[in-house]
Amino acid sequence: MFRKISFFLILLFNSFWGYSQNVELSPLSKISLLTVGTGEDLASKFGHSAIRLQDPTLGIDEVYGYGTYDFEDPNFYLNFTRGKLSYTISRIPFKYFDYSYQQEKRWIKEQALDLNLQQRTDIVAFLENNLLPENKKYKYDFLFDNCATRIPMVFEKTLGSSFKFDYDYLEDKLTFRELIRLKLNPNTWSNFGIDLALGSVIDRKAMPYEHLFLPIYVYQQMKHTTLNGKPIVKKESILLDIPEQKNSTLFFLTPAFWLALLLALVIWTTYKDHNKKRRTKWLDFSLFMLTGLSGILILFLWFGTDHLATKGNYNALWAFAPNAIIGFLILKEEVPNWLKFYLVLLIGMLFFTCILWMFKIQVFSILLILVILALAIRYLFLLYHFKNVIQPKK
Repeated sequence: MFRKISFFLILLFNSFWGYSQNVELSPLSKISLLTVGTGEDLASKFGHSAIRLQDPTLGIDEVYGYGTYDFEDPNFYLNFTRGKLSYTISRIPFKYFDYSYQQEKRWIKEQALDLNLQQRTDIVAFLENNLLPENKKYKYDFLFDNCATRIPMVFEKTLGSSFKFDYDYLEDKLTFRELIRLKLNPNTWSNFGIDLALGSVIDRKAMPYEHLFLPIYVYQQMKHTTLNGKPIVKKESILLDIPEQKNSTLFFLTPAFWLALLLALVIWTTYKDHNKKRRTKWLDFSLFMLTGLSGILILFLWFGTDHLATKGNYNALWAFAPNAIIGFLILKEEVPNWLKFYLVLLIGMLFFTCILWMFKIQVFSILLILVILALAIRYLFLLYHFKNVIQPKK
């Protein structure tokens, strides 16, 4: 959604193609909304929105876009993970904007806006003011402050109360998670990771205005928006007509394959262990460590970052952080007596996860069924094994 060609190139363009914030546009100037289709990598899966300014009299054809970031920022990756990274507005010539999406094979649609000269001037002045060094940085939020949400904000602040949305076209009010999933294949590691990282806060219905965190909804909304009672979009055109790329990941590289393989391994190993009255310790250690480390990551995203979408994440019930410690304990042949109660707790939390899922308090990845089954089978076996096969330590 926010991918650009390069922060340094943007700085270069801003320096050589810049003009005064108080520029006087000609009567031939035009402002339009640009919407870009989805790309292959996760950062571009949700599309992009930007504002185009054309003025043939002044020789201007440039694009303003929010959501640019600088890889050279100090502690870039740490700040990105913790939700503390500063994003900026950028301005680049349209020809470079167009070229970059040709290279990425992503379509571009344009909606020319019906604005008078003063309205166009006010919008450009607002954008140029945002470009000033003291104003250009802002704290990005995937759901509430991204490249798409900033577009209607620009028009609302510059056009005032005469700019009105009509939400009647929205037949289905979706949750944030359902909206995010519109462009994601459920059987991909990226989608599985998103469902693992994002919490229950995104399982509420999005208000009509909140749908605009996705560029495609900004595009649709502008068709149902008026300015002084008249449609604000006067013409639509396709600048780059490129079909959206289809994912063709081999099945053996997908999470469904590997999680199904994990379930099969757990079933087969547990069956053999039960018949031979033994316990495969490396499998138990692996399961406890994987769930424990996943739980630590979930808790970090929940409590250690500023990301709003990662709060209230009940994946922490099955991905239980203390398992990372218990994993070393379970390598021993004899385990303490209280471990039986710990296993009962783990089984109870798996059940509670399913209850939360059933009542849609949090909707989990469909692939999580394979994980829950594998954990339930192994936890039940361990509980039986510690009760009936070996005598636990007091």
